[in-house]
Parts: sequence; C-alpha cells; structure tokens
Amino acid sequence: MKAAVLESITNLRDHPRPLSFVDLPNPEPGEGQILVRVSACGVCHTELDEIEGRTPPFSFPFILGHQIVGIVEKCGPRALKFSEGQRVGVGWIGSACGTCDYCRGGAENLCPDFKATGRDIPGGYAQYVAVLEDFAFPIPDVFSDAEAAPLLCAGAIGWRSLRLAGLSDGEPLGLTGFGASAHLVLQLARHLYPHSNISVFARSERERNFALSLGASWAGDTAEKSPRKLAAVIDTTPAWKPVVCALENLAPGGRLVINAIRKEASDKDQLLKLDYPLHLWQEKEIKSVANVARRDIAEFLDLAAKIPIMPEVEEYPFSDANRAIAELKAGVIRGAKVLKMNGGS
Repeated sequence: MKAAVLESITNLRDHPRPLSFVDLPNPEPGEGQILVRVSACGVCHTELDEIEGRTPPFSFPFILGHQIVGIVEKCGPRALKFSEGQRVGVGWIGSACGTCDYCRGGAENLCPDFKATGRDIPGGYAQYVAVLEDFAFPIPDVFSDAEAAPLLCAGAIGWRSLRLAGLSDGEPLGLTGFGASAHLVLQLARHLYPHSNISVFARSERERNFALSLGASWAGDTAEKSPRKLAAVIDTTPAWKPVVCALENLAPGGRLVINAIRKEASDKDQLLKLDYPLHLWQEKEIKSVANVARRDIAEFLDLAAKIPIMPEVEEYPFSDANRAIAELKAGVIRGAKVLKMNGGS
C-alpha cells in the first residue's frame, strides 16, 4: 500500500514537507480487528503537534491520521461487529484498557492506557489501516466520505467541549478560534440552544465572515470585547493569548473549556500574565478537554445526521498531504481539510 509517513520530529516553518510517501505491506487484521480500505482522512491540528514534537508518535517512521473513513475489506479472528463492504469511521480513540476506574466509569478518554489512532497505533494517512472493531463506528448515509471525516474528531471533540461548557438555552456562548471544530460547534449550539447568542473570536476577517454566515450573532478579533459577558467560552486555538482574552470576556461563574491536545508556546506567550481580579475572580472556571470517549463519537454522529450538520470541507488528493499540512500550519483554514484516496466519495 501507499502510505505517507513521518520519519522524525520536524519544524514545519523550516521544513514544510514533513511526510514521505512510501510503499508498505498491507496490514493484516488481528484478533478483534478489521482491515479498512481508507477512502478519506481528515487533517487535524493535532497532526501539527505530532510533527513538531509536542505529542510525538510512538515510534518513527509512523503513519499519522485519526479522522478515517473507509470500507471494511477484511475481518480478523473474532471480529463480528461489521461486515465486509460496510462503511466505517475511526477517530482519535484507538483503544483503552476497559478495566480501570476511568473506563468503568465511562471516562475511557482518561484511561492511563489510552492509545490514540495515528499517534500510538498506525493511522489513516495510508490506503489501508487495521483497527479494533470496538473502536470503529458505522457512518450515516447522509454524509459523503469527505464530509464524515471531520465529524470523527473535530465534531466529536466539539460535542464533548459543548457538554463540558454546561450551557443552558439563552445563555451567551463564545467560540475563540474558528477552524474545523468550532464551525461544527457553532452549528450544533444553534440547534441545541436556539435562544443563545453566539460570539466568535478569530484573527482573520475571512474566518469571522464565515462564522457570521453560519449564524454567529457577533464576530470580532481575538482580543476584542464581546457585546456582553459570556456564560461559557470554548477555545479551539493552539495559542495561549486567546485563553487570557477569553477569561476576560467571561461573566461571573463563567466556564472556559480549552479544546486542545497541546498549546504552542512563543516568546510573546511568555509575557502574558493573569490578572486575578480581571481573569479569574468571581468563581470563573477553567476546564481542559482530554481526548474523546467512544460515546462522544457515537452521539455526535447520530446528532449530526439528525440535524443535519454539514461540515465545510476542503478536499485534497492524498498526494497533496504535505500541502494540506502546510496550509493548516499557515492558518489558511475554512472549515475542515480532508485527504481523499482514490475511489472515495
């Protein structure tokens, strides 16, 4: 099979083509696994964190990619959940132990043995991938392969973030950063909380206009003040400055939910300081989002199909994986980026 592999940690600003295209043997599905012929795979900001070493892969060379849509090609021993020819999706959660207190309590995203697709186990930047069938999901017919891909991570982690925000209908919500996840959260929040005003903070005018076209009540720059104090803000950026700005826009008792696997550090970030009465006082809360559980993916796929939520997708041929990554790093974003394999819809 053809695969795009990361051979070492790379500084993307100096080396914008981090992936090498190689021929590898097709994987064989083991016990409880299915072999998936990949038709589409989303490109996520977490891949930038892997490439640049903030959350590096298990080993090198390695196949990234964790928003996978494809067709079941073969079932391994004792794999009975899916049939050959069925369309499935795979997200960031590749496995968890199933026996620890977190797993038994429904928080498998916090399992100490959590393994991520495309970081700890080979991912979907390839023509085939072998995955545990218990961590694969049927894809609703309403979505094309390219549309379904970002739902598996950007959508699922956005759904988890929105639940953690604890919003009630009518309470104002803020979204800081407006990429793959936030543009899905905005659509979901408008459906679940129809009486809530939604403010969007984004650096580029293009992103702000996109947010307004999807129904945001207001859109401004990252450091601007929202028209009213916000009950909750969901941060989907890789930087620290939006965190501080979001805290300033929170109402008393407001909640900031940080939706990021890692944050990038810069010299400017080191100069940011929290002012306790301005940013934290009056019982403001900060919560991070760690990974996703299977529940998040299953629930969001169901919700997205019923509403429906249709992601904005930029499609790239698999051979242009490096270009998609370089544009994501440069902040050239409108919705979600998806790699298309031959034959994908």
